[in-house]
Amino acid sequence: MSPDKLSYMANQIAAFFRTRPHDEAVAGIADHISNFWEPRMRAQFFSLVAGEPARFDPLVRDAAASVRPVKAA
Repeated sequence: MSPDKLSYMANQIAAFFRTRPHDEAVAGIADHISNFWEPRMRAQFFSLVAGEPARFDPLVRDAAASVRPVKAA
């Protein structure tokens, strides 16, 4: 997936949760990405957050540590 599309999708999730308290928003974003993004998307997400954090809303960056890791093949 293109980095632009992946970061757009993550930031849209953050926009949905923006009205919630910070901890609830971060947990909701992490849960959504963990439960609905397939492992290749999550692997790309982790790489982008580490390498290009400015692409992401601060809530997404805060949630990244709580997203389910990708298991090694």
